[in-house]
Amino acid sequence: MQAIAIDDEPLALKVIQQYAQHIDWLQIDAVFTDALEAKEYLKENPVDLIFLDIQMPEINGMQYFKNLEVKPEVVFTTAYSQYAAEGFNLNAVDYLVKPFEYERFLQAAEKAKELIGFRQNKEAEEGFLLVKYNYQWQKIAYKNIDFIEALDDYIKINVSPRPFLIHMSMKVVSEKLPAEKFIRVHRSYIVALEKVISWNKNTITVNDKIIPISYTYQKQVQEVLKGLMDESL
Repeated sequence: MQAIAIDDEPLALKVIQQYAQHIDWLQIDAVFTDALEAKEYLKENPVDLIFLDIQMPEINGMQYFKNLEVKPEVVFTTAYSQYAAEGFNLNAVDYLVKPFEYERFLQAAEKAKELIGFRQNKEAEEGFLLVKYNYQWQKIAYKNIDFIEALDDYIKINVSPRPFLIHMSMKVVSEKLPAEKFIRVHRSYIVALEKVISWNKNTITVNDKIIPISYTYQKQVQEVLKGLMDESL
């Protein structure tokens, strides 16, 4: 789960970072004392969750969140408990009153993980991948994806008539894709099973693209593809 934290107090950000280090499925990608700087970051770097302070100089965290074009899940953090009701009116995952202990932080993070997991399962049921592209959310139908390729800090989702270049890791996209439709064949490639034309021990052909199968994935790939062949007989 990818997150950022916004707070005008550096010490508060340090606490969040320290707590997050103990949660292996939570990654704090960046922290900000400047909310406007964070807003610019979010345009290029979509995240699952924001830890957001309410009382900041010249800006209220709740109003800030209302004005975000794309709204991740949010956990509000503040020293003032009177904002709790308004926070939940904004569908906040949780509301942490400072100073909060690790156990309370973990509880909020787990609630966010559950909600995000529910959303991703809904995407899977409806048959599309939801990604941030050109400053807006883009739905890409699974049936249109041929393969996905890693390019440094980006992934290239190959669909017809044009590919999408997305700022996302292979780990994150692999967690979003249904295992019955896609398989990883190399640290740099994920392929759509229904688009596979042929394969051998070292390569797999998807439409007109020959893709390498790395040694790490050879056994798994052969077992999955053989299973699909057996089902079709």
